[in-house]
Amino acid sequence: MIKCSRAGCLSPATHRVVWRNPRIHTADREKIWLACDEHVDFLSDYLRAREFPVEVREGVA
Repeated sequence: MIKCSRAGCLSPATHRVVWRNPRIHTADREKIWLACDEHVDFLSDYLRAREFPVEVREGVA
């Protein structure tokens, strides 16, 4: 089982939160956090609040 990236969460991941920090990453660089259904909005909102480009994708494969 692949678990959620939210600190302390042990739930299975069901989404990929794909993001990058444009101040230090080139446009072709992607960072990925894995999220369960409960935390996908929390993690993506956290990144959007920092004005990072974010895309949520279904599945973890």
